[in-house]
Amino acid sequence: MASFAKIGLSNKVIEILSVHNNELKDSNGVEQEVNGINFLKNLTGWPIWKQTFTNGTRKNFAGIGYTYDEDKDAFISPKPFNSWTLNETTCQWEAPVVRPDDGQNYDWNETTQQWDLNE
Repeated sequence: MASFAKIGLSNKVIEILSVHNNELKDSNGVEQEVNGINFLKNLTGWPIWKQTFTNGTRKNFAGIGYTYDEDKDAFISPKPFNSWTLNETTCQWEAPVVRPDDGQNYDWNETTQQWDLNE
């Protein structure tokens, strides 16, 4: 199954639908994204769809509320905190302080701008 993101206003993802891979195949049996998009346009009447992948293509698998950035050809999750910045290469949000890597569970504290141990 292939997954497609329905793109709404401001390039926001408003729905994810699965399409059988056979719908993507061209006359040579090669899967083409455009065939999946055309299938969904005909099925739903909605004009804007983008395929989303779990393999890192388009950086992140799309989710409802994500934004599709056409220039980066990437799905970007909503910004989790005001202090976080977007890594332009990975299209992942990063805290201003690196999360401790000691196997413990931490939560970001926006007020103190640090990671708090979650016990």
